[in-house]
Amino acid sequence: MDKIQGAKIVVIGGGTGSFVMLSGLKNYTADLTALVSMADDGGSTGKLRDELGVLPGGDVRQCLVALSRSPRVRDLFNYRFDEGSLAGHSFGNLFLAATEKMTGSFRAGVELAGEILNTVGRVEPIITNQVTLLLDDGKKILRGEDTIDDGKFSPRPKIWLEPKPKVNPMALKAIKNADVVVVAPGSLYESLGTVLITPGVSDALTSTKAKVVYVCNLVNKAGQTDGFSVHDYASELERLAGKPFIDYVIYNTNEPGQELLELYAAEGSEPVQVDTEALRAAHYKAKGADMLANRIWQNPNQKSDPKAMFRTLIRHDPDKAARAVMKIYFS
Repeated sequence: MDKIQGAKIVVIGGGTGSFVMLSGLKNYTADLTALVSMADDGGSTGKLRDELGVLPGGDVRQCLVALSRSPRVRDLFNYRFDEGSLAGHSFGNLFLAATEKMTGSFRAGVELAGEILNTVGRVEPIITNQVTLLLDDGKKILRGEDTIDDGKFSPRPKIWLEPKPKVNPMALKAIKNADVVVVAPGSLYESLGTVLITPGVSDALTSTKAKVVYVCNLVNKAGQTDGFSVHDYASELERLAGKPFIDYVIYNTNEPGQELLELYAAEGSEPVQVDTEALRAAHYKAKGADMLANRIWQNPNQKSDPKAMFRTLIRHDPDKAARAVMKIYFS
């Protein structure tokens, strides 16, 4: 499939899932928009957020790097200091914090970073104010995305944001004007849930003429989505959004090697199962495709985040996942 200049594609999510989808889709369209969740409060991002009062830039940086056409500058934005008072900080996070302070607008800083990185398309934050993600599973309340990411809780919890989010109108406009909206694989209650509970997003997803496609996760997260099937993920996304919005679900048909399966099993995680009967009865169309990467991928964050290294041992192949989405675009 050659690059289609007119295809307007929006990718929703944050972190590794969006990075993978954007890395693949930028080879198929020049009109690509990444909409990024904005509740991250861990690592370098959390420190800058607490110390400087800036919006979280970590997931935005990953999306900018994925869309970049300048390898050396991309490496610069991913560079992390490993000593001194800046230890653990990436240059890209510091750059976004500086430009937000300089311009008085996080969004303006993101635009400037896009120019420097020579990106295909653009990155839009979903929310333009400081928010905190909270989760209630009926037994306990967890506060903060980083705490929730590391936590274990009962299935299908309630999540919300405090204070009330201020929505970026350009993000909603991008959804409404898209040809295809891709909900990227990612943390169900953190990066994806944060976006779907943002006021206006579910309405935009149901009113758009775009084909809304969910690319399902490969592996369940221990203590959070144990035993979830493909249909469970799609149903939970729509529960969080408050209404059905998915037109297509793409799920993986290939199986990781036994060694990797055993490694994940030791951590309490297992591949997402395909529940064929439930998918046949669903209101959306389910499409199977081999989306599994044939090699171990090196996450840009793994030097400073051991969890990132483990999470990417089983991952989507950017081009395979992008091709599966483009087939839906052409259908």
